[in-house]
Amino acid sequence: QVQLVESGGGLVQPGGSLRLSCAASGSIFSFYVMGWYRQAPGKQRELVARITSAGSTNYADSVKGRFTISRDNAKNTVYLQMNSLESEDTAVYYCNFYQVPKQYWGQGTQVTVSS
Repeated sequence: QVQLVESGGGLVQPGGSLRLSCAASGSIFSFYVMGWYRQAPGKQRELVARITSAGSTNYADSVKGRFTISRDNAKNTVYLQMNSLESEDTAVYYCNFYQVPKQYWGQGTQVTVSS
């Protein structure tokens, strides 16, 4: 089993920044993928960004150039630095941890971008 603890959501004005953190603990092996998904009201959950234990990253087109995902392997923690936030970024953000053969989800953290 793997447990995920998220932090860092909140209310921010358009153009502002937030940083999300997700710490994993439990039965963690050498190779895994951690990432962030989000779900806005009335929409499907979508990938925002993910990073492998080797450091390879993927981003949704809508956040490229504005969001940066990074990780601290020693702490099994992944970060999502979100800059130039837009109202369309408003959603519940979920941390995801994938390690063959299972995936785990965090409880979700609300990000609201509004003036």
